[in-house]
Amino acid sequence: MELILSILRIIGILFLVIMMFNLMIIVHEWGHFLAGRWRGLYIDRFQIWFGKPIWSKTINGVQYGLGSIPAGGFVSLPQMAPMESIEGKVEGVEKLPPVKPLDKIIVAFAGPLFSFLLACLFAVVVWGVGRPVSESQQNAVVGYIQEGSNAEKAGLEKGDRILAVNGEPIVRFSGMNKSLQWAIIAAETDQLTLDVEKFDGQKTKVLVERPAVEKIEHEGAWFQKAWHTLTKRPPLPAVGVGPAAAPLVAQVLDDSPMAIAGVQKGDIIVAINGAPIRYSFQVLERSWQEGETVDFTLNRRGKKVNVAVSPRVPEVLNGKDPIARLGVMFNRDGVREVVRQTPVYQVKAGLTSMGNMLRALVSPNTSIKAGHMSGPVGIMGVFYDLFQMPSGWKLVLWFAVILNINLAILNLLPFPVLDGGHIVMALLESIRNRPIHPRLLEGVQTAFVLVLFSFMGYVTLKDVGDRVGRLGGEEKKTFEFRPIDQAQ
Repeated sequence: MELILSILRIIGILFLVIMMFNLMIIVHEWGHFLAGRWRGLYIDRFQIWFGKPIWSKTINGVQYGLGSIPAGGFVSLPQMAPMESIEGKVEGVEKLPPVKPLDKIIVAFAGPLFSFLLACLFAVVVWGVGRPVSESQQNAVVGYIQEGSNAEKAGLEKGDRILAVNGEPIVRFSGMNKSLQWAIIAAETDQLTLDVEKFDGQKTKVLVERPAVEKIEHEGAWFQKAWHTLTKRPPLPAVGVGPAAAPLVAQVLDDSPMAIAGVQKGDIIVAINGAPIRYSFQVLERSWQEGETVDFTLNRRGKKVNVAVSPRVPEVLNGKDPIARLGVMFNRDGVREVVRQTPVYQVKAGLTSMGNMLRALVSPNTSIKAGHMSGPVGIMGVFYDLFQMPSGWKLVLWFAVILNINLAILNLLPFPVLDGGHIVMALLESIRNRPIHPRLLEGVQTAFVLVLFSFMGYVTLKDVGDRVGRLGGEEKKTFEFRPIDQAQ
């Protein structure tokens, strides 16, 4: 029965993902459709997804359909530009009257405009329901330092709060806007100057050398190496730090000291022996003596709870050191707080993030490459992951804000096939006071179609590699506790 429910849950989430993805495509293309109707252009087809239709129906002279390649969609407007390589051939095009450049600009711009308006609508909804935000998205406190890393060599310590990197303000650990993570990978120099506030409140500067990214050589037969090369994303530089998070209990091991004391999943440790605790590393780094009694103060759904815990050495070590342990695991994201950000703030953040990404892509000195981008498979994968989280639907709505802003901006880039390319060609037509030669236009369009689909295939392989990489071997068990009456 549990297996059936699990399968039904997966099917339900996949259905929601597909519906959400298609909603964005429909709204974008609906903008072109309505603008085309308004400006009197001939509309041949309205299709979601590319490729040969697997379903179609003609209504009032327009063929509506669902394509066989789940990537994007289109409204066939043959008076705009020859798009047979994507949309298929349209009969009688030569008999259609030409349209004014202004009409072409209006129709091309309507798609990105509708995507942007959909982002604004989602932003209003997110403002009303709130967005769950992890601690790493609210502060830039270091909670983990890799042994032997450049961060450790530079003198960074757990509990340090990063205030700026190379003079640029930092307010959060993860994300693409004023974050430590983004500042490290998008920096145009390997010399990083960090403004740091120490755990005791003292402020100082720390110089960290960003290490060169090492190329990973894959073992195996030639086809295995080729598969890894095609599907694995280019590695990103890191200095060896991780975010700090509150000690939110994610799992209590069976028969462990914490389980015996009554600690539950979802509890937050706020004090040990009366001393306040803010971060999980303050618990994980403590040394415990077997047989001692430790007083823990917990926050359990807003109520204060006190428990007495007696740490002990696990009975099954599996290679672990024989030291006294608590038997508890913490949520790496810490406490998620629901915040309500205004639509203006959300839209501005989305525009800033997209601007940061585009600047990093065109700069030769950053670590961001085309291989770090995602296509439809990656986007739907993110939607799937978000739907599975607690209050995941709220995160999906927030991600839809960012994604629709990205969709609007990317489509306005001045490349043929994209809406921005149509606008540029219409402007050239207006300046020249005559249309671009159909043969030349068709050749340019076809060339860029090949480039577009090649790029889509490239990033799709990376998206698939991300998913396949998660299907690794079974996680090895670490130490185990046994019931007290069985422990010897």
